[in-house]
Amino acid sequence: MFVKKIINNNVVISLDESNNEMIVMGKGIGFKKNIGDNISLSMIEKKYVITNDWNENKLVKLLENIPLEHIQVANEIISFAKISLGKKLSENIFLTLTDHIHYAIERKEEGLEIKNALLWEIKRFYNHEFLIGKEAISIINNRLNISLSEDEAGFIALHIVNANLDMGEVGHVSEMTELIQNILNIVKYHFNVEIDEYSLNYERFVTHLKFFIQRLYSDVRLNDAETIQFMMKIKEQYVKEYECALKISSYVESKFQRKLEEDELIYLTIHIKRITNQD
Repeated sequence: MFVKKIINNNVVISLDESNNEMIVMGKGIGFKKNIGDNISLSMIEKKYVITNDWNENKLVKLLENIPLEHIQVANEIISFAKISLGKKLSENIFLTLTDHIHYAIERKEEGLEIKNALLWEIKRFYNHEFLIGKEAISIINNRLNISLSEDEAGFIALHIVNANLDMGEVGHVSEMTELIQNILNIVKYHFNVEIDEYSLNYERFVTHLKFFIQRLYSDVRLNDAETIQFMMKIKEQYVKEYECALKISSYVESKFQRKLEEDELIYLTIHIKRITNQD
């Protein structure tokens, strides 16, 4: 096995003897390495074969900017989830859950914790995944000495649910897909831009929309009064993005006969800002 591309000191893209391309991780595995150098098997902690379905660009961008210990803890949680559920999970969970855990830790360190409005429903309908989420919080605390809330256990559970969805068994799937596409189209036409579907911000936005639509189906409302000052600041800073969120709200109201709360509009505004990267 030899180095094809160096992502950082701890992550490289390699080729094995059969010319299979894979992402290889391990502490110091890329340190002082050059293209074509051999990789010591003893240094490999984890490897992922890059298949046709795998979006290499998203994963590379993610791994470039995330500490190795965050990647390791996400991998430990995913391994635990697979064993606990006794099922395979979508390979995409490594991308989405690693990104979420890293972002959750950053928010915690900045004193910004998000309430999980679906927590009661998650406990009720996805109890097994929620228990895995609680174990994930314990793993993060033990490995990184960071204590995340029960709300985050719920968010992690939703990522596991999303990775475990059997498209043939889940109701509303086709309608959810249509809703997501229509909301993306609203954003595209509002800003007259093409959205980079290979970017991490696109992945984050689609994940947010899935959870957002789940809230619409279950009629769960955020309505977090504690964030009022934060919401006013976002509205003032991101005027065009907030206007776009209002258009999405009108669309949702026509489909669900429900007017979005200000909290939902603000979260949409933040994601729209990220996905369009407007100045």
